[in-house]
Order: sequence, then structure tokens, then C-alpha cells
Amino acid sequence: MKSPTLYLNEIETVWIDPTVRNHPLAQRISTQFPASKIRIGFPEGLLTQPHPLQLDRIKKRLFLTHGRGHLVKPCPGSRGRICCGYWVINAMLHCPMDCHYCILQSYLSVPALTVFVDEDTIREEIQHRLGSRDGHIFRFGTGELGDSLIHDALTGFSRRMVPFFANTRNGILELKTKTALIGSLKGLDPKGHTVASWSINPQSIIQKVEPKTASLSQRIKAARQCQDMGYWIGLHFDPVIWFEGWEKAYHEVIESLAQSLDPRRIIWISLAGLRYTRQQKETIKWRFGDTLLFFGEFFRDEDGKFRYLQSLRISMYQKLIKWLMEWSPDLFIYFCMENRRVWEETFPSPPHNTRELDERFNQNVWRFLKRG
Repeated sequence: MKSPTLYLNEIETVWIDPTVRNHPLAQRISTQFPASKIRIGFPEGLLTQPHPLQLDRIKKRLFLTHGRGHLVKPCPGSRGRICCGYWVINAMLHCPMDCHYCILQSYLSVPALTVFVDEDTIREEIQHRLGSRDGHIFRFGTGELGDSLIHDALTGFSRRMVPFFANTRNGILELKTKTALIGSLKGLDPKGHTVASWSINPQSIIQKVEPKTASLSQRIKAARQCQDMGYWIGLHFDPVIWFEGWEKAYHEVIESLAQSLDPRRIIWISLAGLRYTRQQKETIKWRFGDTLLFFGEFFRDEDGKFRYLQSLRISMYQKLIKWLMEWSPDLFIYFCMENRRVWEETFPSPPHNTRELDERFNQNVWRFLKRG
């Protein structure tokens, strides 16, 4: 896993929107780069480039600007799925890591790694949402359109948001990452209102389809350190990827987690099979022609995304849930973007809709908050 400094060194140009050039955050970020890399204006000229070249260049440019519209939005979910009522904080866009399956490869209109400087607006929108239902827990995350921690060396965003959420009654912040860059979380008191989460896969998958990310052992070590610092932990088996020998590999992952982590401080675990759009598949094959992602049988689901056959997904989920429950029967496990039948085939008492799953989250998080 690279240090934050090495990631910063790979940025060739920092573009600053003229309307934010005097913003304190823009000035703070720009001072971390030599003057020769700074440009006032807008990055241009990428949309006409060949697709793979465009994506490679995006990851070497940084753009500081204002966000457009609301920066705190409900997770869009997917048609025909049971969703969890999650709220997305759009503080940054794109990621310098290079996972083969990343949906951000399809965001072709974004010309650079983008940081929105509108932290005051983000806090105001979160406060408005929290006040709309005082007795309800709202879960917010920064890891939908970029890795939650990879930009912290630049922005310090998480370091300011952890204390902000610590002073709320019904807000939970989730910082989801594939890094081990937890330095910004040290020395803070989350007061039970921040979850540090990791995407989890076997090391063989990490090596083959998650370039530039932390190893499995580094992720687990960082998660343990965050537990010891007072953070709740989230784990995301997302995407679950089928390959020859997947059972042994995933079972060993869970054994490694069990050897290091305290299950009483794991607030939730998600499972989600590999899915992709047609455009995404074309991009993946163009950039990573030898990827192992497309082994197995897929079909086009009602939301337009390709997924493993439902029978295969159910079989994989049943085994993963069995191994997780053998580790600790009290773990809160849920599916991300799965349909009702899959829930019914894998859980004895599944939620029937999005509202019911959201309420189960509500009860689970209140239980953790009371535990302290």
C-alpha cells in the first residue's frame, strides 16, 4: 500500500476553479504541491481522448471546485432491489486506485480526481436531514464516488467530520476504504458515531483485480487498530467474485478476520455479488483484457446490470453467511442491491422492503450506541 505522499506525487496537475481559488480548503490543498503543478482554470481536452488513456489521465489530475446541486443525497439503489436507506456524502469524485470492476470508470464526464470544497454546505445538509426525524438513525457515507480515506492526506475531511458526527444524536458516519491510511482517524473520539469500513476480498483477488490497494492483511490490521481507537467496524464483501476455489479462499478470509477482530465491535457486514453494466464491461475488457472477473455465468437483470445466475448467488451467500455466523451469531449481515427472493432463500426472517431493512438498521445502530 502506497503512502499518501506517493499518491500525491503521482498528481501531475492541480486545477483550481477560479471561483474557489481563495477558499481556505483550496489554498490549504494547493500548498501541498509545487507551484509548477498549479493551474487556475478548468481541466479540458479529455472527453475526446481514447477511453483507456482518458481514465489514466484522470487519475493524474486534481480538480478543486464547488459541487453542483445537493451534495448529500439518498443512495440511488437499483430497480427491483431491497435497499438500506443509506445517504451519500459527495465530497470527492474518483479514486487513484484502479480496481477492475470500479463503476467510476463509467463516469466519463469527470475530467480529474475532484474535491468539492463545500464542507459548510455538506454539514448544513446533514443537519437538515438529521432534524427531519429526530428518533431515526441516519447513516451517511463518503465512499460511494471515491475512497473515503485516500484523499484525507490532502483534504483532512474525515478528521473534521468525525468530531462533527460525534456531536450529533442520530447521525452515523461511515468511512469506507480499500486502504490502510488511518492516520487521519488517530487521536479523535468518535463517541460511537463513526464506522471505519473495509471492502474485503481474498488476497488472490486483491492482487489480480484491485491494483494499488492495501493487502488483505493490511486492511485487517488497520481495522483492528480502529477498533482499539474506539471506532465501530464495517465489513463489505463487495463484490463477491466467483472463481475456481472461491470457497476455500473466502473461508480463509473469514478465519483471518476472526483471528484479529472483535465481533462485538463490528456494526454491520454487507454481501453483494459482482455486477456491472454493458458499458462497464466494455471498459473493463478494454483496460484489463486478461481480467478474471467474467468467469462464471451472468445474465442481464431487470435493472440492466449483469449478475451471476441467481442460483449461484444464493449458493455463495448461504455459505458466506454460514461461515460468518459460525464466527459470531450476533453479526448484523445484509445484502447490498439484492432482490427479495435472494433474501428469502438465505435468511430465516428477511426484510420485505427497503423501509423494513432501514428500520432494522435503525434498531441495530441504536443498540450499538447504547452499548457505547
